[in-house]
Amino acid sequence: MSEVHCLLLRRDLSVPQATPRWPAGITLQHYSPELAEAVHQLLHLGYQDGGGQVPTLENWRRAFETDAEYDPQLCLVVRDAQGVVAVAQCWTSAYIKDLVVHPRARGQGLGRALLLQAFMMFAERREGFVDLRVLEDNLRARRLYESTGMHIVRREVLP
Repeated sequence: MSEVHCLLLRRDLSVPQATPRWPAGITLQHYSPELAEAVHQLLHLGYQDGGGQVPTLENWRRAFETDAEYDPQLCLVVRDAQGVVAVAQCWTSAYIKDLVVHPRARGQGLGRALLLQAFMMFAERREGFVDLRVLEDNLRARRLYESTGMHIVRREVLP
């Protein structure tokens, strides 16, 4: 069995941040418990594409909402007329844990806008940089992250 690798990517926040451009009909809000089921469903869908899995709704919600790094202001939820279409789950350590865009909403710039919004949010909190991990073979995500100024810090073997 071959090893699976992920990359730790980092974005320097000491430089001016670009303003996100949101498509028409999109609203951005912060996580609230009423959104838990929709956010969980989107994360589950995203993990099917990118590998890995999400615990059951109740286990995910309990772990997410009680994590020491949890702050609902750092979980960005994007909606359109049909519901939740994207989410960026960020931690207080200036770490983007999950970023998922619903397949029906891809290609509209939502992933880029979410990333730029997260960068602005962490820059406003006076963080020096923001990190995330991505599977090495997830080329679509890597292209997005690198196009927003993220660079590889290190390559890691997944356990």
